[in-house]
Amino acid sequence: MFEELVKALVFVLEAYAVAGFVFAAIFVSVGVQRLDSEARGSGVTFRLLISPGAAAFWPMLLVRWIRGMTEPPVERNPHRVQR
Repeated sequence: MFEELVKALVFVLEAYAVAGFVFAAIFVSVGVQRLDSEARGSGVTFRLLISPGAAAFWPMLLVRWIRGMTEPPVERNPHRVQR
């Protein structure tokens, strides 16, 4: 029973990683320019640098890409409260 559970968990993690790397390959070539205006015209080195992060955080980036968000959300915490 425990072995089957571990195999299922490993399969889910592998599927997440594969989906992340496929998304990252597409995102760094096309999507990053649409989400971040500062990334327009960036070089290959920058794109290679952000690839692991794009692969890890692909669900969040995919949602932002689909929604067409062009700037990061405004952070709301006690340190940013205007007094």
